[in-house]
Amino acid sequence: MSRLKTFLFNGILLTLTTLLIRAIGFGFNVYISNKIGSEALGIFQLILTVYMFFTTLSTSGINLAVIRIVTEELALNPSINTKKPMIKCLKFSLITGIIAATLLFISAPFISKIFLHNRINHYIFYVISVSLPFISLATCFNGYFTALRKNGKNAINKVLEQFIKITSTAYLLSLFMPNGLNYACLCLVLGEAISEIASCVIAFILYIIERRNCDYRLYSKTNYTKKILNICLPVAFTSYIRSGLVCLKQVLIPLRLEKFGLSCSKAMSCYGIINGMVLPVLMFPELVINSFSGLLIPEFTYFYAKNDYSKISSSLSRIFRITLLFAIGVIGVFLFYSDSISLFIYNNLEVSIYLKILCPLLLFMYLDSIVDSVLKGLDKQVGVMKVNILDLFVSIFCIYFLLPIFGINGYIFVIFVSELLNSCISIFQLYRVSKFKIDFKKWIFKPFIYILLSYFLTELLIVNPCNEPFTFIIKILIFIGSYFLFLLLFEF
Repeated sequence: MSRLKTFLFNGILLTLTTLLIRAIGFGFNVYISNKIGSEALGIFQLILTVYMFFTTLSTSGINLAVIRIVTEELALNPSINTKKPMIKCLKFSLITGIIAATLLFISAPFISKIFLHNRINHYIFYVISVSLPFISLATCFNGYFTALRKNGKNAINKVLEQFIKITSTAYLLSLFMPNGLNYACLCLVLGEAISEIASCVIAFILYIIERRNCDYRLYSKTNYTKKILNICLPVAFTSYIRSGLVCLKQVLIPLRLEKFGLSCSKAMSCYGIINGMVLPVLMFPELVINSFSGLLIPEFTYFYAKNDYSKISSSLSRIFRITLLFAIGVIGVFLFYSDSISLFIYNNLEVSIYLKILCPLLLFMYLDSIVDSVLKGLDKQVGVMKVNILDLFVSIFCIYFLLPIFGINGYIFVIFVSELLNSCISIFQLYRVSKFKIDFKKWIFKPFIYILLSYFLTELLIVNPCNEPFTFIIKILIFIGSYFLFLLLFEF
C-alpha cells in the first residue's frame, strides 16, 4: 500500500473510530452535565485541569520521542529492530510516571484547599495519582503504533477505553450520586482512572502481539538514551511550564470571577457552562481534524528526514485548504443553528449565546491543531511550546486584570486573544520553514459566501417547521449538503 493510501486509510479509520468514541462520550458528558449540574461540572473541570497537569509531568514528551525515533530509524533502514528504543522509552515513561504520582500524592491537600476551597475531599487526587504511571506507559505504546502506522490498534484501544470509562462511571454514579457533590466528583475521577489503567493493559497486550512480527530485524548501535533525552527534555521542560500555566489559568478563572462579585457557586457555574458545555460542543467536529493531525507527525518527519521540502510545501497547501473549508462549514452550522442545537442538547438557551460568539474562532482553533502537528514533525516542537507559553502568559495576565472588571465578558475576550495569538504566531513559524501560501480568496472569502447561500437555500426549502427537533436536524443536513455542493461545483 502506498504512503498516501496508508495515510488516508489510517485517517479515515481514526476519524470513524473517533467519531464513534466522541459521539458516545459527548452524549455521556451531556448526561453528566444534566445529572450533576453546572456547578459540579465546573469543579470537575478544575479537577481535570490538575489531572492534565500531572499527566503532562508523567508523559514528559515521550509520545513524540517514540514517534520520531521509530519513524526515523525505519525511514533510514526498514530492517532495524525497534525493541531496544521501545524498552528505553518505556523505562523513561515509567520513571516519570512514578515521580508525577508521588508529587500529586504529596500536594493533594494543598491543591484541594487553595484552588478548590475544600469543596471536595483531597482523597480524590490520590485516586488520580495511582493512574499516572499507567497513563505514561500507555502513551508510549500509542506512539509506537502511530510510528508504525498501525493505527487500528490505537483505535481498538480507544473504543475499549471509552466503553470502560462510561460503564464504570455510570455504575458508580448510580451507587453514590445521591450522597452529594464530593461523591459525584469521586465517581467521575474513579471512572477516568479505571479506564486509563485498562487502556495501558490493552495497549501492552497489543504491543506484545505486534512484537511477534519483529523478532528478526537488525539492531542499531544508536545511543537511544541520548536521543530520547534530546527530544524529551526540551519538550518536557516547556510542557511543564505550559501545563503549569494552563492549570494556573484555569483555576484563576473562577477565583477572579468571584472578585467581580459572583458567589463561589455562581463562579463555578459560569465556568462550567463555558468549559464544560460550550467548548465541548464547539470542539466536537474537530475530531475529524484531530484524526488526521496526529498522523501528520510521522508523515512530515519522513519528508524532513528525506529533505523533501517540495513535498512539504505541496502537502501543506492541500492540508490548509481542506482544513479551512471544513472549519468554515462548521462555523456556518453554529452561527445559524446554535439556538436549536443548545435546546436540543442542554435545553438551555444561554449556551447558544456563547456558541454564536465563539464559533468564528473555530477557523483558528482547527488550523492550530494542524499547524502544531506539522511543526512537531519538522523538529520545531520547542518553537510550538514557546508560542503556547507566550499565549498562556498573556492569557493569565488578561484573566487576572480583566475578569474582576468585566466578569464573564472578560473571559470571552481572553479566549479570543488566546486563540488568535497562538494560531497566528504558529502559522507564521510554519511559513518561515515551508514558504507555503494561503489563497484567501478561494479558501476563506468564497466559502463564507457559500455558507450564506446555503443558509438562504435551506430556509427556502423548509419554511414552516412542523416538528422542531427533527426539522432542525434536517435543516443542518440540507445546509451541509448545499455547502459541499457549492464547493464541488466551484472549488474542486
